[in-house]
Amino acid sequence: MPNRFSHHVRMREDQFDEYVELVQRTTDEWNGRVDVRLGLEADYFEGYESYLEKQLSAANFHFVLGSVHPQIQEFRAKYWQADEVEVQRTYFRLLAQSAETGLFDSLAHPDLVKNHTSDFWRPTEIMDDIRASLDRIAVTGVAMELNTSGLNKTISEMNPFPQMLKEMRQRNIPVTLGADAHEPNRVSDGYEHALQILTECGYDRVSFFLERKRNDVLISDALESLIARSDLG
Repeated sequence: MPNRFSHHVRMREDQFDEYVELVQRTTDEWNGRVDVRLGLEADYFEGYESYLEKQLSAANFHFVLGSVHPQIQEFRAKYWQADEVEVQRTYFRLLAQSAETGLFDSLAHPDLVKNHTSDFWRPTEIMDDIRASLDRIAVTGVAMELNTSGLNKTISEMNPFPQMLKEMRQRNIPVTLGADAHEPNRVSDGYEHALQILTECGYDRVSFFLERKRNDVLISDALESLIARSDLG
C-alpha cells in the first residue's frame, strides 16, 4: 500500500495560486520517487458556501478536508456565548451542516471544540447532540478524520475521542487519517497508534482520496506498510 500522508500549512487567500504552483512543481520534481498530491483544508462557515464552492473549483484537488474551527475570530463573533456547553452543541450542528454541503471529502478533527471548551467538556452530557450530528453526516457519505495531533492538545487524546469513533463505526462513516503536520517532522505522526485505535473501535478499513474519490485499505495492510517503511529507517 502506498503511504498517503498530508503536511498542513496555513496560507492567506492571496497565496492560493502560489500554493497550487508549488505543489505542481514538487509533483514534477519528485515524480516516480514520492507521490505528491494537491489537497486543501477549508473552513466551513454558514453563509459562505457559494464562495467556498468557487474556491474549491479553482484547482484539481485530490483531497479536501472540511473544518469547523471554534477558536477563530469569526466563529467567536457569531456563535460564542457564556454557556460553553451550548457552544459545543453549536459546533456539532455546524459539523453536520458542513457535511451536508457536499463540498468536502472528510471532516477534520471532528471534536476539536473540546480543546477550546475544556473546562466544560463532559461528552456524556452531549452525546445525544453528537449522535444527531453523526446521523446527519452518515447520510451524506462524507468521511471523518482521526487526527493524531490531538495528543498534543489541552485534552490529550486523538480527535475524535474513542466513544465518538465507535458511534461513527455504528453508522458506517468512513475514516481518514491525519497528523495535522504543520511541521515536516510530524508527517504521519502516530499513525500506527491511530490504526490500532480504529481497530479497537470496530473499524477494519481506513480511507484515502485520489481525484476526490474515496479508496479503502484494510487496516492490517496499512499497518504492515507503515511498519515495513519504518524498518527501512
